[in-house]
Amino acid sequence: MIWLRSFGFASLVVIVAAWLYRYLSPAFAFAVLVLALLVVVGYQGSFVARLTAWANLPRNRPLPIGWGIWTPLIERLNRFSRQQQATVAELSSELEHIHAAVDRLPDGLVLLDRYDHVSWSNQAAQSLHGIFGTQRPVHHFIRQPEFAEMLQRRGGGTQTQRLHLSNQPGRIFELQLHETDAEHRLLITRDVTDQAKLDAVRSDFVANVSHEIRTPATVIAGFAETLLSLDLDDNARREYLSAILRQSETMGRLVGDLLLLASLERTVDRLDESPIDLKPLLESLVYEARALSGSRHTIGFEFEGPPRLLAVPAEIESAVRNLLTNAVRYTPDGGTITLSWRARDDEGWLAVRDTGIGISVEHLPRITERFYRVDRSRSRDTGGTGLGLAIVKRIANRHHASLRIDSEPGKGSLFTLRFPARRLLADQAAAVPGEIAEGAAI
Repeated sequence: MIWLRSFGFASLVVIVAAWLYRYLSPAFAFAVLVLALLVVVGYQGSFVARLTAWANLPRNRPLPIGWGIWTPLIERLNRFSRQQQATVAELSSELEHIHAAVDRLPDGLVLLDRYDHVSWSNQAAQSLHGIFGTQRPVHHFIRQPEFAEMLQRRGGGTQTQRLHLSNQPGRIFELQLHETDAEHRLLITRDVTDQAKLDAVRSDFVANVSHEIRTPATVIAGFAETLLSLDLDDNARREYLSAILRQSETMGRLVGDLLLLASLERTVDRLDESPIDLKPLLESLVYEARALSGSRHTIGFEFEGPPRLLAVPAEIESAVRNLLTNAVRYTPDGGTITLSWRARDDEGWLAVRDTGIGISVEHLPRITERFYRVDRSRSRDTGGTGLGLAIVKRIANRHHASLRIDSEPGKGSLFTLRFPARRLLADQAAAVPGEIAEGAAI
């Protein structure tokens, strides 16, 4: 097709020249041929120049329009140009989506060049470190000496450092420096405050458990060694064996509380709830508390609330038992302890009041922490494990209840479990969870 077009144009020029040669003059015909040749050569040269200019900057200039032998080439270039533009637009759109997604990440990302200058950063990094612009040394924004030392080490793989940032008080951040290639490194900044607190709690927990178990274990080992090495009379032997029994019971309670607390914290499924007849349950717990007290205290019981509670029976029993046991242990002889159940402010209040030693206000925020004790020596003397209130707090949370503690040194304490109204059942209509009749809940 290209050669037919070229041949047709050449034939037309020859025919015109032959006609001029026959009817006019040879010189005029020759001039027409030369002029036609110059026009063709001039157009081709101009088109080649415009095509070259377009090829140098194809994005900024339109593709030149050609005819004749250039038409097929122009069509192919146009098709290729459209495909390339579509590909570039698609890649640009994907890149924008990636940048938008990376900017939404909570972790700060900074790409560093071989000189540790900022090549790129996301919004989180800019907010955390105050980074602006590019090609600036990263140590201009992160000035901690530990970070400067980490920057100087190269070729060692991933480096990690935990730091406090000056513009983020009270937070702990982990900076990770990754070697991506010989020319670049990636700096990742992650907020690890919660993880650091969890690590500290775990470490304290292990230390506390070890300490709590070591004390009775040491006592048991000491008395056992004495029994084996000395020839004791029956009274002394019985006294030593009684001490061993008390310490082993303390260890048993500690292990039991640890297993219960671990079970409560591990359970994330739906509660195995059922309507509880509160009065017989609470009466049995009061009877246990009176037996533990041995008539050293006056223990009362008041029941004025709804007769039934939608909850896990074993957990409610454990929570109330812990509160009553603590009240007996920390109330001097002759004191008064009262367990009460009543409806207040559309809630069910299950309360244990005592006239014991009380708790200072500075201890109240931490009193429900595991192994936290106001007086360690007194707690061990009374056989406490330091886990009772932590268990009560966990049970309250699992039942969407709250634990309120009111106390004053020398005047006693009041521990109140407040259950939401939807758990209070006024009659026998609620036989099973999920089938509570309308009007049954108070």
